[in-house]
Amino acid sequence: MTFATIGLTGFGGGMAIVAMVERVCVREKKWISAEEFLHGLAFGQILGPFSLNVCTFTGHHLRGILGGIMAAFGFILPSFILVTLLSWIYFTYHKLPQLQAALKGTNPVVIGLIIVVAVDMGRKQIKGGSGILMALAAFTAAVFLKLNAAWILLGAALWSLGVSWYRRRCR
Repeated sequence: MTFATIGLTGFGGGMAIVAMVERVCVREKKWISAEEFLHGLAFGQILGPFSLNVCTFTGHHLRGILGGIMAAFGFILPSFILVTLLSWIYFTYHKLPQLQAALKGTNPVVIGLIIVVAVDMGRKQIKGGSGILMALAAFTAAVFLKLNAAWILLGAALWSLGVSWYRRRCR
């Protein structure tokens, strides 16, 4: 039911939904640690629709395969029903100026939600100079070089493995 509620009340897609899942499952219900949640988010980035993947990952963490399936179903069903209804409304009334204004007004809110989540997660997870440098490198690679998240995650994993190997070898 929690994931159905998130699917029903979550607005903005992508990171806005992830922010809601993080708030509910990590901070409020404490079902999954922040670190495990970030691992699920990293996996979800590689595989496609990451808000659905994060819900599936969290459901699987809680109740195994059936939990993952139920979390995914609960998350998708309200969205499916809502998008079907909103599509009908949009294509029936899309020329109304009130509807166009309402849609334009939601964009800044969604961007604000994404920024809040990024800053909040960054404060908790980015520690020390190397963490800050890696976060800035990932940001630069994504925004300016337009690299896919999978390549950025692969690069970060290889860098971390290299640093770990170097530190062990130098001891």
